[in-house]
Amino acid sequence: MSSHREAPEVSKDPVADSTDLYAFVTPDRPDTVTIIANYVPLQDPAGGPNFFEFGDEVRYDIHISNRGEAEADITYSFTFTTEVPNPDSFLYITGPVTSLDSPSYNRPQRYSVSRTARRRRRVLAEGLRVPPCNVGPRSTPDYADLAASAAYDLPGGGRVFAGQRADAFWVDLGSVFDLGTLRPFQNLHLIPSAAMAGINTLSKVNVHSIVLQVPIADLTADGRVPTDVMDLDSTIGIWTAANRPRVRLWDSRRERLVFSGPQQQASRLGNPLFNEVLVPMSRKDAWNASQPNGDSAYAAGVLRPELAGLLPALYPGVFPNLAAYTKDRADLAAILLTGIPEGVVPGFQNYTGPVQADMLRLNVAVPPATDPQPLGLVGGDPAGFPTGRRVGDDVVTVELRAIAGATLPLVDPTFTPDGAASLVTDGSSPTATPDEFPYLATPYSGYDVPSA
Repeated sequence: MSSHREAPEVSKDPVADSTDLYAFVTPDRPDTVTIIANYVPLQDPAGGPNFFEFGDEVRYDIHISNRGEAEADITYSFTFTTEVPNPDSFLYITGPVTSLDSPSYNRPQRYSVSRTARRRRRVLAEGLRVPPCNVGPRSTPDYADLAASAAYDLPGGGRVFAGQRADAFWVDLGSVFDLGTLRPFQNLHLIPSAAMAGINTLSKVNVHSIVLQVPIADLTADGRVPTDVMDLDSTIGIWTAANRPRVRLWDSRRERLVFSGPQQQASRLGNPLFNEVLVPMSRKDAWNASQPNGDSAYAAGVLRPELAGLLPALYPGVFPNLAAYTKDRADLAAILLTGIPEGVVPGFQNYTGPVQADMLRLNVAVPPATDPQPLGLVGGDPAGFPTGRRVGDDVVTVELRAIAGATLPLVDPTFTPDGAASLVTDGSSPTATPDEFPYLATPYSGYDVPSA
């Protein structure tokens, strides 16, 4: 998946697990950027009686790099506090919840938002409410309106929402993790079977989302709104992180956990699938605890990705040219580690400088597409991935085709991609999403989606 359960230790700590990052120039407010940071993966809608929530002890960060050094020049931080109004009830919801301050919501959360730039921290809002999970039609009878009331304006023209949403990422997990099987092409697999359409494994699961919309001028180094795509100052780097105190202890009565000590980064996320597919198992946890400007230590997994070697073995005869290619993958290094410099794709760049770093790179001078293509830049749409990442971008297909060699001719004109490189896909279908804030669909309720 994009980053769901992508490392051994964070898979045991879901409230600190960064799952997806989206960033795009907002189509309905093109003077702003929308950033969506998802956490707490694979939520079964019927997963009560203790439903899902943000972690009180976790600090959730959205980092912006705008000076070409892959360092956090701007950071938006979110911290949460949970209450239990009725400590004598076992229920998460004790009656119909029709407003965010309903006494029937028995585990309400509030949060604060701050912005740090040039080491100066400013609190943007405090006491904002998180809607409950979508339990069902009796507990949350008008969930869409309830969640909509949790969208807040921020000073200076921003907006924010934090709460449960339907997971918009799509991928056929059941096949991909079964020895790299791609159902539409499994008749060509090392262990062949009949070809069939892919299955969206995430089609009925939820996630917790932080949706932040801010003016473009708040994110650039000089406070301008760039209009020249080729201006290097028009590209910003974005990544998310979750941090928690290093020490966790039970209190003397063993009634609650007590957290103390300095913050330790538990997870981070820039480009989709980076840690999951390109970082070896033995180093995944170390990667999660490190900073993007040290990612040259992980460049070998990008330059010689393991999956590029497995594809010819799993699909004999389908990728002969890729099997014979032994050079470092400069195309993947550009896409994932530095951004694409001027001259590679005519009229386009999202280059952030020579520092190798896993960041989602967004050129804010590229206007929103009038006809978005799910394959983004590979599909001729420069407003899509790897220019940031829109909710509807098919990043699994894009990255599969890139690893299969479809993007190699950009840096090595002597390479001829195998015919399958431009066709390879897991075959799964996207989940429908709205075109307005918060750009992720209403979460599924446990009443409507039975537990697996």
